[in-house]
Amino acid sequence: MKILKSIYLVALSAASLGVVSCGASGDDQGLEYAPQMYHSVAYEPLTQIQDEASGSWLSNREDGKGEFYNSNIYNPHNMNMREPVPNTVARNKYDMLPYRLGVADLAASDSIANPIEFNDEVLAEGQQLFMQYCLPCHGAGGEGDGKVGEVIGGVANLKGGAYINLTEGHIFHVITHGKGRMGAHGSQISPERRWKIVHYVKQEIQKQ
Repeated sequence: MKILKSIYLVALSAASLGVVSCGASGDDQGLEYAPQMYHSVAYEPLTQIQDEASGSWLSNREDGKGEFYNSNIYNPHNMNMREPVPNTVARNKYDMLPYRLGVADLAASDSIANPIEFNDEVLAEGQQLFMQYCLPCHGAGGEGDGKVGEVIGGVANLKGGAYINLTEGHIFHVITHGKGRMGAHGSQISPERRWKIVHYVKQEIQKQ
């Protein structure tokens, strides 16, 4: 019984000592458990510190290198970011490929289908985008009577004439590259948003 009591007191004392030793106050920062979790190597994409001793005075890294050493020896030229495979393209939730048709390929755009499925949410976002980007020239109803359109003149009335029969691909192409007085908006509006504007124009502005 005395032995068990002694073991208990020793264990209790050790636990108390451990708690006290891990405490931090004033200039004493205490002890760190798993320091690598707190001092992870910061791999910066645009900077390379290749001196393995850099920051050695601060380092507690398991590999023995300085705290500030951040080069990746496994990539070419010690790069932290690898260049993408040639001819790869970024993917999005619509699995859309980049729009390849150039300015002069307007006729070919007629065969391009809208890759974004139409629904009420898309229509609402298309309306918001139309009001943001298109209203100043085309007007709220798409009749070419926006404040800017009245000044410059010659703005398309999307509800009139041959404009009613324009394909979705045609409208997207013109938003992307521009045509006549219509400036190119490919650099200002993402492809997904351009297609949503197209949905709004066809389903709301040009509805019959």
